[in-house]
Order: sequence, then structure tokens, then C-alpha cells
Amino acid sequence: MTKVRTIVVDDEPLALELLCSYLQAIPEIEIVATCKNGTEAIEAATKLEPDLMFLDIQMPGMTGFDVAKNLQSDLMPLVIFATAYEQYALDAFEIHAVDYILKPLDQERTELSVKRASERMALEKDTTANKGNVLRAMDDMAQGASASGSNEMGFGSHEAPSATGKIVIKDRDTINLISQEDIAWVDAAGDYMCIHVEGETHIMRSTMKSLLEQLDGSLFKRVHRSTIVNLKHIKQIFPHTKGECFLLLGEHDRIKVSRNYRDVVKQFLAQV
Repeated sequence: MTKVRTIVVDDEPLALELLCSYLQAIPEIEIVATCKNGTEAIEAATKLEPDLMFLDIQMPGMTGFDVAKNLQSDLMPLVIFATAYEQYALDAFEIHAVDYILKPLDQERTELSVKRASERMALEKDTTANKGNVLRAMDDMAQGASASGSNEMGFGSHEAPSATGKIVIKDRDTINLISQEDIAWVDAAGDYMCIHVEGETHIMRSTMKSLLEQLDGSLFKRVHRSTIVNLKHIKQIFPHTKGECFLLLGEHDRIKVSRNYRDVVKQFLAQV
């Protein structure tokens, strides 16, 4: 039997323990890591590349949605959100094939979520679709919140023309002008681009091709199929297996470089 390598994330120790006990009773599940916050979740997912992640939504500091936005698309597993808040259990999750379980948890619903995840993994081989599905669901929820007079997720979704030296992102009623030099990295997820700037993630609707045409090619290089980094933000380089490596950008962002793009790092080191 092929095991589904799984990470479980929850800031509440009792909830974490309970969910793990339910998952351990499912033969195809192999828990490879447990995490108590979003930072640990991103680090574990980047390092271990699991198939599945059970992810609490409401966590202090970095929410479950923040974790999804900050994971590289190529490394993002299928996500099952676990939450005590029914307002998040909306039709958007079902429409975009993103599963969730409501707290208090139970064995039957947990097993159903694992079954759904296994079926999707058998059909979908492109992991970049996982992040795209989550972002589409978040976008739908953000539009609903905006229509009701609030936007809890702060989710921008519309592409705007480029200004000189800037990336312009329309976020509902505001327009953010982002200096290219301040952008640490960019991740593509379907029709969305996640722009990571000084610890914040701005989301715009765009194709990677379109965004690359706006970015300074001397600063921004692709290091994974769906990931672009600003070379000026590279602080450290960590060797990994099979010709791969990790880049530390700024203080916290750790980005994986696939072996297909390792020459980008070699060229960068030669110019330093």
C-alpha cells in the first residue's frame, strides 16, 4: 500500500493530538510531521514535500490561509482545512475541490476527507493546481466579504498595468504600487501570482509570462517551474540532494531551487 505522507498543523495541542489519533487509525496515512504554527508548517512542507496537509485556519500570527499563500506552488500538497469557524466552510471550498473538516473533529469526517484526497491524488499529478484551487476559493470568499462591506482576507485579485519600476496591484478599493527591488520572490499558481514583499503577500491575477515581461530580467530569475526570485534578496544558499538547493531570502523565506535551474545559482555565485 502506498502511504499518503501527511503533515498536521494546529496551534492547539489537544486538537493536534486528537486529529493525529484519528489519522493514525487510517492505514494509508503516514504522519511525517506535526506543527504548532504556520512558520513550522512552511518549513516542514518545503523540506519534506508531503502529499497531504491538515491545516488549521485560525492560528496566531500566520493563519492557515497565510501558509497556503506562502508555500511554493511546486511543493504544495493537497490541503484539508480544519476549523472551528463555520463561516469559512463555504461553497467556495466545494466549488474549487478544497476540502475542510469542522471542529469538533470526528473519525468519520476525517476518513472521508482522506478518501477524497486519495482520489484527487490519483487523478491529478500537477501539484501547482493545489495552490491554485486554494487561492480561487479564497478569492471567492474575499469577494463575498467585500460585497458585504468587509474584506477579512485582504485578497487582491486584479491585474493592473505596470508603471515604471513598479508593479501595480489593485486590491479592491486600493492600488498598491510595489517597487520591483522590494519584491523578494514571486510564485505562480494557476491564474494567480503571489508577490512576496517584506513579509507580506500580494496576490494579482496574471500569467507568469505577462509578469516576467514587467520584471527586470537582470534581477529576477526562475528557480523552479513556478517560482521566480530576486537575486538581490538571496542571503544564504544551502545545498540539498540531487543537485537541488535552498535559498534563504531575507530573514525567513526559504525557497527550493530545482536541479533544472541550478545553473541560475551557479551564475549568481560567479557574479558575487
